[in-house]
Amino acid sequence: MVSRRVRQLNNGGGGLGRPLIADTANMGAADIALLEIIEDKMSFEMPEFYEEHKTTTKEKKRAKKA
Repeated sequence: MVSRRVRQLNNGGGGLGRPLIADTANMGAADIALLEIIEDKMSFEMPEFYEEHKTTTKEKKRAKKA
């Protein structure tokens, strides 16, 4: 979760690229991501479409091997 958030912060571009905490002076992207998690500014949720995509991708890989 931290690495995904760090990538979002580093890529910028849009609302996801902005820190969710106010004071980010002298902080790196990893520090910001960790602080956002500690302060419950974000949480981990697995969207349904991700689970469906993950299952479909595994099935395609199995089919290619067979």
